[in-house]
Amino acid sequence: MSLKHATFRQLHAFHAVARLGSVSRAADELHLTQPAVSLQISALEESAGTPLLQRTGRGVRLTAAGELLAGYAGRILELWREAGDEMATQRGEFSGTLRVGAVTTAEYLLPPMIVTFANEHPKVKVKLQVGNRDQIVHMLAAQEVDLAIMGRPPRELQTVATAFAKHPMAFIAAPQHPLMSQRALELSGLSGANLLVRERGSGTRTTVERLFKEADLPLRIGSEMSSNEAIKQMCAAGFGIAFLSLHTCQLEIQAGRLALLPLARNPIERDWYVMHLASRQLPQVAAAFAGFLEARGQEQIRAQLESDALVRRNRRRAAGPAPKKG
Repeated sequence: MSLKHATFRQLHAFHAVARLGSVSRAADELHLTQPAVSLQISALEESAGTPLLQRTGRGVRLTAAGELLAGYAGRILELWREAGDEMATQRGEFSGTLRVGAVTTAEYLLPPMIVTFANEHPKVKVKLQVGNRDQIVHMLAAQEVDLAIMGRPPRELQTVATAFAKHPMAFIAAPQHPLMSQRALELSGLSGANLLVRERGSGTRTTVERLFKEADLPLRIGSEMSSNEAIKQMCAAGFGIAFLSLHTCQLEIQAGRLALLPLARNPIERDWYVMHLASRQLPQVAAAFAGFLEARGQEQIRAQLESDALVRRNRRRAAGPAPKKG
């Protein structure tokens, strides 16, 4: 037998089972009966000449051959979807799926940009995946996303990367933290502080490690957390100092819950990049969004910050003057 006899229907069924780990869940997603999905898998296994799935007590598990074929099936189906999108574009219909991967910090600034782009192109669907830097690099390498948004292009991949906006990052603390009262604070002065950082693999963790390495200083980590929100809350409660993107803590700074440490060269400014694999031609939708970010990304961020500031001012006015003490 040969895989040349396999059909797209069989690949769809197999890909769904491989992704979901269950024939029943795949049947629900594909709006088919379980016997119909099992029949498609059996036909594909016959064409492949080897078992692709092993039944377990809780579902199914891929065999070695199944793991191999699942990777190809995903790429084949994605290429076929992409071909459909490109054909629609040829007919003058700007549509398709925008597949973007963004580092966790970027989820504070990217959604409004995607909304603006999608409103201008109402037939475009969006698939946004968020993770730490290592996870997004893996998604890009595996072609699970067409574009990646992060603070620094990965060295391990050949990419085409373009800076589209400035990215300020800073050491922050609660206003009452003892380091706030120090004058001419230097990086070496943070060595005794309880430094809250993101997990290994995150962009801000990599940046703060590089800052200490370039200053030839040891980095003493107090606590490691996988969430920007957790770091902000712990920091505002006075548990320690943190190094975060200012995009993540604008509201807390403006509300007086957090403040910039009086540190030389704080904040530092880096860039946001949009990138894609150099070896891959971008789908029309992805290329259009990359162009949108390059042309209007910084403008969108500025408008977003101004809008947030206006909302806060209006809320303060609506609340009226604070009651007098005594």
